[in-house]
Amino acid sequence: DAIAVRFRDWYDTRPPDIGINTRAVISAAGPSPTGAAMTAAARSRQERTGRTGSNGSLMRTAAVGLVHLDDPVALAEAARAVSALTHADPRAQEACVLWSLAIRHAVLEGEYDVRAGLALLSPDAAAFWSERLDEAEQSEPATFNPNGYVVAALQAAWSAIVHTPIPADGEPCGQLVAALENAVRVGDDTDTVAAIAGALLGARWGMSAVPASWRRILHGYPGLTGMDLERLAYLTAHGGRTGKYGWPLVDHIDYRDLQYGRPAVVRHPHDPGVWLAGATALDDIPSDVDAVVSLCLTGRTQVPSHMEHLNFRIMDESDPAANPHLDHVIADAARTVKALRDEGKTVLLHCVAAHSRTPTVGIAYAMLLGVPLERAMDDVCSALPAAHPNRGFRSALRRAAERADVIALSSTGGGV
Repeated sequence: DAIAVRFRDWYDTRPPDIGINTRAVISAAGPSPTGAAMTAAARSRQERTGRTGSNGSLMRTAAVGLVHLDDPVALAEAARAVSALTHADPRAQEACVLWSLAIRHAVLEGEYDVRAGLALLSPDAAAFWSERLDEAEQSEPATFNPNGYVVAALQAAWSAIVHTPIPADGEPCGQLVAALENAVRVGDDTDTVAAIAGALLGARWGMSAVPASWRRILHGYPGLTGMDLERLAYLTAHGGRTGKYGWPLVDHIDYRDLQYGRPAVVRHPHDPGVWLAGATALDDIPSDVDAVVSLCLTGRTQVPSHMEHLNFRIMDESDPAANPHLDHVIADAARTVKALRDEGKTVLLHCVAAHSRTPTVGIAYAMLLGVPLERAMDDVCSALPAAHPNRGFRSALRRAAERADVIALSSTGGGV
């Protein structure tokens, strides 16, 4: 019932792009629909027209995929029920079951398995979808155009993913960007195909794989940002329960006891437009700052709303398992600081205590400015009173320097 009402609330804002079937069903369900009334409206439309098999419910099933991570049967039931609100065609509901369970598997296991849900379909439906998945894997993504029908949309999304190789070197999470670009290139209903593909890619690779340049411009109904989506996803996956420090519902996280006795707020030795700091600096942000880059958890009101705020989830741990895509995240954070500076913004870069994460990204930023690694490390660590990047972070910085050397050598024709 609550979902049906919220669908109607959204519908009443006159969204500029809404599928024909979804529009017809929500309109027919009336101004204050129950779940049963909206489901009945979809069923009635299916009986009259046979045209409720469009891709709209599959496009929105990513959220459903996070609801029952501990119970695949309950998740399959939820996927069917939410799809059936607007799409009575059994194929639409089956597609949502398959994709939601594939999302669940990717979140829990860190791998793709779009067949994980076949056992929860009827034998006939399982045989149908097994053949369609084989087709998607054997055919190029462009084969599945047009893709307004839910079956073709799922095939287009899966084909775009499986035909985008996971990089053998560098950062494997780069598949997320490349596969989404391939999904868009399929054509026809490109935003929907990309939304479907992106749900599974995001489940597989995680938020840390999404470039900050994309997250900076992400926005949606009703006025949500990328950081809002992160909070909602966490609460959805954890049944509404908060995590450490009460995040993501806490307004302020008090880090004063974790400052190593020496709170830090210093200007970057190679760019005075960047402040390097611990989290306590958020309580008294320098007056010239207009953008904050956080490398730790922050409360909802800890950064003033008029400032641009981006966060990067990095754990201060040497174990590579604690930081998936570490090299990518460090480089992305440094590139983000540079992009903000290129736009004329003064940036506060902080973690909890400016002990390991802040100096690491500060060093990576200096390297983007052309400062050699050893000099960048000496200068940044000398500026911060408690700086000591952990062993894993130092290794990541050395790898970044080696990649930069290879690129420089290649660009001068020296070969590799």
